[in-house]
Amino acid sequence: MPNDWKELTELTRGKAISVERVRVLESNIAIEGSFELPALAQLPMDDQVFIGAFVRSHGSIKEMERLFGVSYPTIKNRLNRLSEALGLGMGIEDEPAAPSRTEILDRLERGEITAKEAMVELEK
Repeated sequence: MPNDWKELTELTRGKAISVERVRVLESNIAIEGSFELPALAQLPMDDQVFIGAFVRSHGSIKEMERLFGVSYPTIKNRLNRLSEALGLGMGIEDEPAAPSRTEILDRLERGEITAKEAMVELEK
């Protein structure tokens, strides 16, 4: 079954699709109509894999950095893009979540930010 979903995702290449028939395998009941796929199912396969990895890592950006071999800002940017794509973007009045103390210190250790930048972020 997972291969079927992957093939469908690749076949549609991000184009809008509609499901017209659904069958409950256990009871063999079929429902016909026009059903829109959930937003997550409409994402490209690599984004679905990324979200799956994020959930499996319990939302640990540090673990995502390790898994994908990329930096904190790269993970955050992708999460922000996916949030927007799924319609979960922040409202105008919402503020972005501040990185944790550990995330800031990890970024400092990797040389992604300076000590001064780390101090400013830690004081927020």
